[in-house]
Amino acid sequence: MTNLKLISESKSFGGKLGFYSHPSSTCNGEMRFAVYQPPQANQNSVPVLYFLSGLTCTEENFMAKAGAQRYAAEYGLMLVAPDTSPRNTGIAGEDDEWDFGTGAGFYVDATEQPWHQHYQMYSYVVQELPALIAANFPTQTEKQGIFGHSMGGHGALVCALRNPQLYKSVSAFAPIAAPMRCPWGQKAFSRYLGSDGESWRLYDASELIKQVKYHSPILIDQGTADKFLAEQLLPEVFEQACAAVNQPLTLRYQEGYDHSYYFIASFIEDHIRYHALAFEEK
Repeated sequence: MTNLKLISESKSFGGKLGFYSHPSSTCNGEMRFAVYQPPQANQNSVPVLYFLSGLTCTEENFMAKAGAQRYAAEYGLMLVAPDTSPRNTGIAGEDDEWDFGTGAGFYVDATEQPWHQHYQMYSYVVQELPALIAANFPTQTEKQGIFGHSMGGHGALVCALRNPQLYKSVSAFAPIAAPMRCPWGQKAFSRYLGSDGESWRLYDASELIKQVKYHSPILIDQGTADKFLAEQLLPEVFEQACAAVNQPLTLRYQEGYDHSYYFIASFIEDHIRYHALAFEEK
């Protein structure tokens, strides 16, 4: 395996879950990711579904908490979960705040000092990581989907809307749907991208959808008891933007659910089935 270091491997639902590290040229340092290979991958190449995690998470949270392997095995999909930021870059202050720096890469390509030398998560997720996966695992590269949670839901929507030819499907759990309008997004964008609001639009799904209608319906689940809903997530802004351009969107408000992985685990089967059906379409 090219430059890949296997950290650990476990059998799960007839397939195998591996954690890997590799030197990343995009992020200029060591990056980590997790891959679940379903049992079908022993015989054939399979579609691949990328999951982008939220603030403070690593490549492990989703694989440990979402209960996704069971359904990935059932539907024959490979799951890939990258880390949420570069780590141990030596940038002063990278570990000082939970919602910025380490664990909070926001899936943007930073343009500002000192972040731009390492924090290139958008290019990493869209280009370098899929190339690495294709070179080392039995994937059907023409059948890629992407989904995510919170900051990762934002990342998934942005990656899909900017690269519709790369992703056949996109969904999200409680995404930061209009980051230009919320404190988390404003903090990250101002420091990673600087004061130029135009560059911010490239990473805001509610702005992007006005420019590029996506070729497939989008699925979003949002808990009504999510403490971040009103101030940070703003799904209604994305919903209005989709309505304005006739973008098919299924936005489901799930009564009483919060922002946790208990919520994700409750609806993960729906999302995996959603992507599996998209891969079956010609």
